[in-house]
Amino acid sequence: MNDDQLLRYSRHILLDEVGIEGQQAMLDARALIIGAGGLGSPAALYLAASGVGHITLVDHDAVDLTNLQRQIAHTTARVGQPKVQSAAQALQALNPDVQVQCIQQHADAALLDELVSQASVVLDCCDNYRTRQTVNAACVKHRVPLVAGAIIRFDGQITVFDPRKDTSPCYACLFAPEDEFEEVQCSTMGVLAPLVGVIGAMQAAEALKIITGIGDPLVGKLLMLDGKSMEWSRMRTSRNPECSVCCNNK
Repeated sequence: MNDDQLLRYSRHILLDEVGIEGQQAMLDARALIIGAGGLGSPAALYLAASGVGHITLVDHDAVDLTNLQRQIAHTTARVGQPKVQSAAQALQALNPDVQVQCIQQHADAALLDELVSQASVVLDCCDNYRTRQTVNAACVKHRVPLVAGAIIRFDGQITVFDPRKDTSPCYACLFAPEDEFEEVQCSTMGVLAPLVGVIGAMQAAEALKIITGIGDPLVGKLLMLDGKSMEWSRMRTSRNPECSVCCNNK
């Protein structure tokens, strides 16, 4: 690290658990973020601010005026721009040292097979059930940790799946790929804006813990937030020995 980086990341370096080695691990890491909207915005901003060296953003959509209530990486002036390009501008304005790769397309299996294999950690910040399953399958295949967040209305949740651990469940252990799942989106149900920031920021924190090896990531634990009461509940999750996705990936 040069002098500017030592100064920029000094509050991380002061943490005994991080230090020079942990900050260097962040600088060397590659984070893949699926979705540059409500969850992806705060997650990406915090990873960039923290010094994650390479961030790949995948999102097919463009910035819409209705996004600006909660998608804090975007601005009124960038309405109509691709979300990945808008978010990249925000990240590089915050930290010009970060390399940002923008991919404006749907996260299909072929794309994810390529991108996940190169990633240190993946953050699922999308709002589509089938995409979540495809992201999970790629992470299981390439044994890359996955930080999954979701939010609707006043309710949020976050968990971590780590295929490197034999005891870790995967997303399909909790939600079977063959299940019929009714899509519930904020465009029809609404969402309280700051709660998206809460979950997205927690996704960034979990990603940094994985990158640096600090603490105990939320593997086997599903945290659920009731935004009306601001109370958290925790559910233990376990690997399904009959899971069609991860049972043969030991």
